[in-house]
Amino acid sequence: MLSLISKTGLEAKMADLLVRGVDESLVRALKERAASHGRSAEAEHRQILAEALIGPKKRTLTEALLAIPNVGADADFERVQPPEARRVFD
Repeated sequence: MLSLISKTGLEAKMADLLVRGVDESLVRALKERAASHGRSAEAEHRQILAEALIGPKKRTLTEALLAIPNVGADADFERVQPPEARRVFD
């Protein structure tokens, strides 16, 4: 077991994980994926585990709104009412 000191000054415990009986094609795919991301197979494995178990970081409302693509001018989304629709409730 390895102990590290985090940025907050608190000790962070790091555990070792050994996975046996992994199909060779999975190991090869892991190494290829790691190479495509410019990291070791071990670092890639840690990243995959973190994404699978911890999940993505929640976005703020501002981040979500800023992620909406600009798909046209406001006029493109104006409601068009035919003249006969206005007389329905007169």
